[in-house]
Amino acid sequence: MAGGAREVLTLQLGHFAGFVGAHWWNQQDAALCGPTDAKEPPGELCPDVLYRTGRTLHGQETYTPRLILMDLKGSLSSLKQDGGLYRDKLLDAAIAWQGKLTTHKEELYPKNPYLQDFLSAEGVLNSDGIWRVKSIPNGKGPPLLTTATTPKPLTPPEGSIRVWSDFLRVPLHPRSICMIQKYNHDGEAGRLEAFGQGESILKEPRYLEELEDRLHFYVEECDYLQGFQILCDLHNGFSGVGAKATELLQDEYSGRGIITWGLLPGPYSLGEPQKNIYRLLNTAFGLVRLSAHSSLVCPLSLGGSLGLRPESPVSFPHLRYDATLPFHCSAILATALDTVTVPYRLRSSPVSMVHLADMLNFSGKKVVTAGATIPFPLVPSQSLPDALVQLGGATPWTPLSACGDPSGICCFAQSVVLRGLNKACHTSQLTPGTPLPSLLHACTTGEEVLAQYLQQQQPSVRSSSHLLLTPCKVVPPYPHLFSSSLSQQGLVLDGPPTGAAVESIPVLGALCSSSSLNRTLGDLAKELTKLDLRRWASFLDAGVEQDDLEEVLQELCSLAQCYQGGDSLMD
Repeated sequence: MAGGAREVLTLQLGHFAGFVGAHWWNQQDAALCGPTDAKEPPGELCPDVLYRTGRTLHGQETYTPRLILMDLKGSLSSLKQDGGLYRDKLLDAAIAWQGKLTTHKEELYPKNPYLQDFLSAEGVLNSDGIWRVKSIPNGKGPPLLTTATTPKPLTPPEGSIRVWSDFLRVPLHPRSICMIQKYNHDGEAGRLEAFGQGESILKEPRYLEELEDRLHFYVEECDYLQGFQILCDLHNGFSGVGAKATELLQDEYSGRGIITWGLLPGPYSLGEPQKNIYRLLNTAFGLVRLSAHSSLVCPLSLGGSLGLRPESPVSFPHLRYDATLPFHCSAILATALDTVTVPYRLRSSPVSMVHLADMLNFSGKKVVTAGATIPFPLVPSQSLPDALVQLGGATPWTPLSACGDPSGICCFAQSVVLRGLNKACHTSQLTPGTPLPSLLHACTTGEEVLAQYLQQQQPSVRSSSHLLLTPCKVVPPYPHLFSSSLSQQGLVLDGPPTGAAVESIPVLGALCSSSSLNRTLGDLAKELTKLDLRRWASFLDAGVEQDDLEEVLQELCSLAQCYQGGDSLMD
């Protein structure tokens, strides 16, 4: 890859993972839309880490996600399984057989109105069926298509979003999409509900060979593959798919980083006991087996608990979201993910996935928690020291790993990223001679301010911190979640609302090895021991045995003990 990028291959496993992934790639795509003038300095984040260059059959240069995604039959809606980018109508029509043909045509899903409007406004799809894609960053690739007027950004109506492909605006490579035809996305029958079902999928030669073929395709074209990031549903049978996939990656690509993000959608109903029991079992099996084969595992959810008792979803002071809508929940989780993954995507002095994991997962602590402040609250007249002092001594981010109240917990190690603040506000702007309100106001760089703040908050914790100018893009199809008290750049207005839509935001994100996992994993184990599995024999029938459950319980308890308080790295 150009510039010696340390490539990452992304795997998306499951439908909620598809929602998070669609927002994630839309945000990456929005970040690519900056100036392409060669005189412009390169951005802080290197897109070549996540993207690959290619060429269509028509010689058109492309820039597509280095991505393999797996989902169920019926989940693509109008999106073609080959991604649509490389299709050639003339080749499609070329058939060697000259005899009589019988054509069986499957009924097509209607294209989401948002995507129809988007393609029309962007001019991405030419009348001859050939995609004209965006230019590659830093002047590579063909020039952007231009129109007389810049189209107004389009936000899909929330009622029109059924599946993740309804709002994905990024063309995919033909090797990206892998459909599991034996299970259905819709309906009550033929669902991928249990961990054992997911494991068995990658025991079938058909699906295993298909995954291996795609892995080899992407890996062999990398110059320096640093590892794999896996977005995986935890609550359904895809937890089993993820467990087998990480086992395969660990066996075939030893020494590469494997960072797994275990995803859980919004709140659930007590009126669906089988679904809730399966969610509990899938989550427990998934966390244990994924942590065995990953460098790092991080559950991501807006829910308050991983257990059977529903807890209220987390709240953000400046966000108004509907926790029952995957479109909303996945957007927030993608924004957090876009921030906490910054260290291994940096253009200058990146921290590799392996090194990031090594910093956080000492003493067997392979599971970490995530948190984020979305957006980071800064008034235009404030400096970063002012804003951090205003946060006080409480945990500055909202927990995003369903581990309950973060107060009173012990943190062993953390990686923190703050992005999207103008450099002019990084340090105190007090006039000389003014008494300093805090030690933070004496710091001479923004990096020093952030490091000093983290040291004050958790004196004995090993902390890694990064400060970036680059904000997080939240342009459509990102949903309208922001309060009217925010500016177009996501700053907290100290005057009346301007009415302008928020287009970018500052975000504070963190990954923490935390003692909250002692309680969370321990409670998960306790709930499992209370289950009468004779009532849920169908879960065992799906390929899991009673001995497997006993083993998972033991490993869950052992994992929980790793997070007992009082043994931080610096003690």
